Amino acid sequence: MVDVGGKPDALREAVARGAVVMKPATLSLIARGGGPKGDVFNTARIAGILAAKRVDQLIPLCHPLAVTHVSVDFILRRGKARARVEITARARIVGRTGVEMEALAAVAIAALTIYDMCKAVDGGMRLTDIRLVEKTKRAPV
Repeated sequence: MVDVGGKPDALREAVARGAVVMKPATLSLIARGGGPKGDVFNTARIAGILAAKRVDQLIPLCHPLAVTHVSVDFILRRGKARARVEITARARIVGRTGVEMEALAAVAIAALTIYDMCKAVDGGMRLTDIRLVEKTKRAPV
């Protein structure tokens, strides 16, 4: 692990995004709260939040962080041939190291959860564009 012991605490925030591309009929099904395994978005949101809180258990050499906030949000984009669920995760801590892995893990696990919950109706879904879009650091209030 990287030694962050000499760094001062700071308010750190990271935002990550990604998407799950699917058939329009699949998006319509989950938008109505359906799906073979139940409510897709609430389950994916909880899975993403849990992943952000456990990054140190998922990725070797990541510091365990006391995450103070995680949000996972979805935007539905309808298309004629393909549709997509865009996922945005925001993670925040007061600490000595960045929180970008937590935001990225939240997006990735939320996307995997959507895939798992919908694979019976759409085996051609794709997880795509998972990336860090913003990270900030400022003195804590």
